[in-house]
Amino acid sequence: MKKNQAMKIQNLVKSFGSGDNKITVIDGACFTLNKGEFVALVAPSGAGKTTLLMMLGCVLEPTSGRIEIGEEVVYDNKWLVKDDRALRRKKIGFIFQAHYLIPFLNIEDNITLLPYENGEKEEVVKPRVKEIMDYLDMSDKLKSMPSELSGGQNQRIAIARALANNPDIILADEPTAALDKERAISVVKMLKKITREQNVTIIMVTHDDRLFPYCDKVLTIKDKKIDIMVLGENDENV
Repeated sequence: MKKNQAMKIQNLVKSFGSGDNKITVIDGACFTLNKGEFVALVAPSGAGKTTLLMMLGCVLEPTSGRIEIGEEVVYDNKWLVKDDRALRRKKIGFIFQAHYLIPFLNIEDNITLLPYENGEKEEVVKPRVKEIMDYLDMSDKLKSMPSELSGGQNQRIAIARALANNPDIILADEPTAALDKERAISVVKMLKKITREQNVTIIMVTHDDRLFPYCDKVLTIKDKKIDIMVLGENDENV
C-alpha cells in the first residue's frame, strides 16, 4: 500500500506566537493521500487552508508532526531533508489563483525555467515540455508572450509549468477563483484528467462545492482538525 502512497500526514500541528499570544491553527492533522487522487481542500476563510497547503508544500515549517512524501519522511518534528527548496523543485508543483507567469519571458521560457534550475539538460526538457503542451492543446503557443494569451490560456500554461518538473504532488490554491463557471469546470476536468493519466496527486483549495463531483476526496478543516470524506470513483466526469 505504501508504494501507492503520495503523502502521509501524522499529528501535524501549526501554532503561531507563544504564551498567552499562542494561536494554534492546525491541531493534529492526520490523513493519507494516494497517487493519482484529485483532492479538494475546503474551509471557511481564516480556518487555515493556506497554512496547511504551505506545510504540505514544505514551504512553511510545522510546529510538530510528521510528513511523508512518497516513501520518504521529509519532516519528523524537524526537517529531515538537507535542502527543502530542492525537495520542492523536484517533487512538488504549485498552481495559484493568479498565473504568475514572468511577463518578459515567452511561454516556453516560463515553463522550462524550473527544470533548467534543477540542472536538467535541454535535450531532456524540451521534448517533455512539447509533450505537456501537446497534452494541454497549447503547443502552438510556445513562442507567445503571456500578454498575448487569454486568462484561461495563461492558467493552462501555469498548469504546464507545474507539470514541467515531473512532480509527485501538485498544490493548487484556488486555481479557478478568477474564472467563470464554464472555464472553472474546464480547468478542473483537466486537472482530474492529469491525476489519472500522469498519476499525479493534486490538492486543490476551493470554495466552490460545484467542483466536488470531480474530486476523489474532500479535506475539510473544522475546529482546527482535518476531516476527510471519500467521494468514490468519478471518472465519468472526466
